[in-house]
Amino acid sequence: MKVVIAHSPDSDDAFMHFAIGEGKIDTGIYEFDHMMADIETLNQHAVEGRHEVTAISIHAYAHLSDRYALLNHGASMGENYGPVMISREPKTREDLAGVPIAVPGDWTSATLATKLWYPEAKTVSVDFDQIMERVGSGEFEAGVIIHEGQVTYQDQGYYPVVDLGKWWAETQDGLPLPLGGNAIRRDLGEEHIHEISRILRESIAYALDHREEALQYAEKYNRGLTRELTDKFVGMYVNQRTLDYKDDGREAVRRFLDMGEKAGAVPAVADPEFIR
Repeated sequence: MKVVIAHSPDSDDAFMHFAIGEGKIDTGIYEFDHMMADIETLNQHAVEGRHEVTAISIHAYAHLSDRYALLNHGASMGENYGPVMISREPKTREDLAGVPIAVPGDWTSATLATKLWYPEAKTVSVDFDQIMERVGSGEFEAGVIIHEGQVTYQDQGYYPVVDLGKWWAETQDGLPLPLGGNAIRRDLGEEHIHEISRILRESIAYALDHREEALQYAEKYNRGLTRELTDKFVGMYVNQRTLDYKDDGREAVRRFLDMGEKAGAVPAVADPEFIR
């Protein structure tokens, strides 16, 4: 049975799926194909149910929960860190009143977190890999960066307006900020869902247990990071939390979506499932 795993072309997702992609674990009757695209494209593909398994933004899950269920593994959670709003010069939230802020897609969790931090924010969706450059050129006064930019922006001369993961932890009892999750299409049926889930979790566990080997593979997708920074970035988003949201992680997802609903930013969502 062919199963498409859709994920971002970055080092942390490559690390997670290394064992499947390189034949390190037994996948039984399943033949896995990898499809890579930026997270906002994957969010939109999920509207059509295009892929059996896909990375999605937790923000997007609010729009997709009728078609996809969240797996209890594969999550990207910001543990007192996360997407960062940057600027060319030091700025405060008050400096951004009425000013367009570049965000990496309407349905990304970075965008929802931005709106929770600053409900009056005037956001403009921009491809994630263009945000830093377009802030640098002066087109935008500020922009929210994700992926590898989170560990390189200061070296490139930008200033943080807010680290949204740190803000979230400070205001939400230390909870991690839910960013991305792995989701599986409901129409596959219970037997396939649970068996595919088991294989995907085994892939993450293999990478964590064979870190150097998996990092070497992930370096192909590091978009210019050094080995040291690749290691740091992967460690931020693939760790023991990625094997299991844990109770506080599941609570963080519920709270994030509930706050989004109360802010009028997402539709109401029934209590999220976390397929084991």
